[in-house]
Amino acid sequence: MESLSPNIFVKDMNATIGFYKNLGFEKIMSVPETGNYDWAMLSNGNVSFMFQTYSSLGDVLPEISRQEGGSLLFYIRLKGIRAFHDKIKSKAKVIAELNKTFYGATEFSIFDNNGYVLTFAEDE
Repeated sequence: MESLSPNIFVKDMNATIGFYKNLGFEKIMSVPETGNYDWAMLSNGNVSFMFQTYSSLGDVLPEISRQEGGSLLFYIRLKGIRAFHDKIKSKAKVIAELNKTFYGATEFSIFDNNGYVLTFAEDE
């Protein structure tokens, strides 16, 4: 195995791209290249996400049609967690404030605009 690239299904691609751009991500690819996107890849450093609309694969994979969000959490390591927290805390719903874990990481968690949980962590 060489890599893992989550392809996350969303209802509103433009809102999702806007949300992740507020977190510092850049759109690096999309289908189509402009307009109403069916799929897009966003990246920030070594972290990349693919996003795809439910409707773009609904006929091919009807199993993907379900409630938004999911029972998963994306754990993202970064440097400068306190500055990053201050930068985005007004742009997302913070569900767990900055805290020091028993395993030594400083973390906080947010909901993205689709109901997925993003936890950001740094070993301070």
